[in-house]
Amino acid sequence: MGKKKVVVGMSGGVDSSVAAYLLKEQGYEVIGVTMRLWQEDSEREETGAECCSLSAVSDARRVADELGIPFYVMNFADVFKKSVVDYFVSEYLHGRTPNPCIACNRYVKWDALLKRGMEIGADYIATGHYARIIKRENGRYAVSVSKTDKKDQTYALYHLTQEQLAHTLMPAGEYTKEEIRSIADRIGLRVADKPDSQEICFIPDHDYAGFIARMAGERMPREGNFVRLDGTVLGKHKGIAHYTIGQRKGLNLAMGHPVFVTEIRPDTNEVVIGEAEDVFCKELMADQVHYMGVEKMEDGMRFLTKIRYAHQGAMASVFLEHDGKLRVVFDEPQRAVTPGQAVVFYEQDCIAGGGVIL
Repeated sequence: MGKKKVVVGMSGGVDSSVAAYLLKEQGYEVIGVTMRLWQEDSEREETGAECCSLSAVSDARRVADELGIPFYVMNFADVFKKSVVDYFVSEYLHGRTPNPCIACNRYVKWDALLKRGMEIGADYIATGHYARIIKRENGRYAVSVSKTDKKDQTYALYHLTQEQLAHTLMPAGEYTKEEIRSIADRIGLRVADKPDSQEICFIPDHDYAGFIARMAGERMPREGNFVRLDGTVLGKHKGIAHYTIGQRKGLNLAMGHPVFVTEIRPDTNEVVIGEAEDVFCKELMADQVHYMGVEKMEDGMRFLTKIRYAHQGAMASVFLEHDGKLRVVFDEPQRAVTPGQAVVFYEQDCIAGGGVIL
């Protein structure tokens, strides 16, 4: 029986490069693939946006050569535009704060890459994510936290299906970031000290509002009113796409003390302003629920629950609503529960499931 074949998504960074090396060392037949996802204009070529620039392709190709593995560039620009960029823009236009990495993982790095990988005879796809895949006692696959909490990337993977998990490898999850860099240095990879990508790859200058304005054109929300919860008008805002829940900076309101965005109302084009304590709440509602490590949830089940990527997690109870939504009740109030972000439930360090905050 021949070697198992794995397609490794290579971004040109150190994590996916070492993942490819580790899998080759483990005896897999490894194929390196870089996904061409986004090119807004020619200037984007040299920005260094990790998965979008020509330099990323060059770095990945060089690593593949150094490892002695075949390398291909696959174009997923159409699905990325539709499923990630258009979604990102639409969510902001509707007053929500999306997580494009979750959409990219779901529709591009797994749906599209896995399908293409299977077409060329691969048994698995692999990435450089800091996460692990385990099979639980109930027979279900689940994403489990990585060796290092500091780089844990499980939150953005909650939507993977059982079929996808059965055909996915994540070797970096068994190592710390420092260990990954050490391996890269030891085997002489030139990307050993390459900085991590910190931004949304298609907005490397961090100017979300400017990007949304370019993409939305006439659909870009206009100026509206900052209001208190009781409707009192406090001033003018620049358009709801400029704001997110919990925001304090950039409001340009002379209130004499710090104030915060507590709600965004796209129907009336209003941004609600409140005090620090108004940003906290104990409950949220979620829809688009996806189950991973558990087959279903029952009223009163308790999970460590994350409401954003950098959230440490807090204990909460879940309750099923008649329309398929979940009501999540935290033990303690949580800051800046933000519509559009994911809520992800953990049980024994594994993802039980997740949904989208309403």
